Amino acid sequence: MNQWLESLTPQAIWRQFRVLCDTPRPSFHEKAIRDYLFNWAEQLGMKAYVDPAGNLIIYKAASAGMEDRETVVLQGHLDMVAQREADSTHNFETDPIQTYEQDGWVHAKGTTLGADNGIGVAAILAVLESQDIAHGPLEAVFTIEEETSLRGAAQLEEGILNGKRMLNLDSEDRGDVYIGCAGGMDINVSHRFTSELNDKFDSAVRLTITGLKGGHSGLDINKGLANANVLLVRLLHELTSEIEFGLSELVGGTLRNAIARDATATLQIASADQPLLQRWLAEQTQVIQSEFVDIDPNLTINLASATNSAHLSSMAQVNLLSALLSAPNGVHRMSPSLADVVETSCNLGVVRLQEDNDSLSFSACLLVRSLVDSQTQFLASVAKAPFTLIDCDVRLENGYPGWKPEPESTLLQQFDAVHNEVMGFTPQVKVIHAGLECGIIGAKYPGMEMISFGPNIRGAHSPSERMEISSVAEFWQILVTLLEQTPKVNPA
Repeated sequence: MNQWLESLTPQAIWRQFRVLCDTPRPSFHEKAIRDYLFNWAEQLGMKAYVDPAGNLIIYKAASAGMEDRETVVLQGHLDMVAQREADSTHNFETDPIQTYEQDGWVHAKGTTLGADNGIGVAAILAVLESQDIAHGPLEAVFTIEEETSLRGAAQLEEGILNGKRMLNLDSEDRGDVYIGCAGGMDINVSHRFTSELNDKFDSAVRLTITGLKGGHSGLDINKGLANANVLLVRLLHELTSEIEFGLSELVGGTLRNAIARDATATLQIASADQPLLQRWLAEQTQVIQSEFVDIDPNLTINLASATNSAHLSSMAQVNLLSALLSAPNGVHRMSPSLADVVETSCNLGVVRLQEDNDSLSFSACLLVRSLVDSQTQFLASVAKAPFTLIDCDVRLENGYPGWKPEPESTLLQQFDAVHNEVMGFTPQVKVIHAGLECGIIGAKYPGMEMISFGPNIRGAHSPSERMEISSVAEFWQILVTLLEQTPKVNPA
């Protein structure tokens, strides 16, 4: 179904991207693509190695006449974000991504495309396969679980890389080059609540928020996009002053690094209060839709009948909704030194309250990002505080450092020259509010110069993800030219 991709140019990179679309590879399920690439590399006569964490490293010798050049590390991640439209039946563990072209962009049918970071991996594979690209020694690093925890980079084996120049191919803006990124930390919350039944509640309803764009919790956090988790908690908190209800279920979001696109709550109510609830919700829907009409015009709030079940006690309900309402979400601070760059943010990515035997199990996951490691710690403590007050178990996990910019690096100077040669204009040098793996790998390999670049990708981490076809050709030409112009080792 993705054969049409091979009709695009340059064919070498699109052929490899087709392989990645055809091979299921959501986070935690990278084994199939890793095994395929391991065997593929060995068949082509290259050395392949899987480190104890599960990362794949492929080594390729220099092309003829380039043996005296610096070793270059090419790096990308194998996994992709698994997000689908509400009506999609796609199984990310078994089904290939179904791609199509529209107006010069590659899209996926009802799911994330996986261009993040599939196109970067495809470019590396195309270089490894090529017999006519001039390059020095290459070390290709394909990490796992980047989208969930950066575990692959965090546990990358030390001492297996010799290169001092790394090209990370996990960026999403043509004409830009990234030399720094935010660090981050997960806030994982859990608690088990005692459930109860109230005879007053002889009816049940399901309140659902859908139709949101969602997006990347770093790159899109400053766009004012609606977060379904935040909106639903807001509605429930305000509803407590209108009618008495029992909260028996709350489900929103799927990933801590994606802005939640939909959320659902099941409420136990008295049937006599249903007309009041419907009128109140209609009014609130108008208010919220007017707030987001310019950024999330398809925002929809629905009410449907549900099944009676156990629910939180009134005190537990007030405490939980108050804690969720107090949790930070969105931009916390803009950078005081970098114009128009988000310094620190938080995303309320996942919320779950569901029946578990004779109780209600609650969990939530928030992701804090910051260019300043001390601010990561501070905002993580802020996010932890309201949940601690209601006796939840709160764990600060998967912390990773930011990537400190080095604007005077020789690698950046080379990229600038190559970009001017290929594109005809100077690239924008930027710092990104997202968790690139450069900072983590750089901490393991001090002294390694790094940059990150890529083609145009929009809507990453959501089913609206798409990739501009023409920018892929430009991205490929820049990469090939960089490799051809790799400097000599200790030039005289």
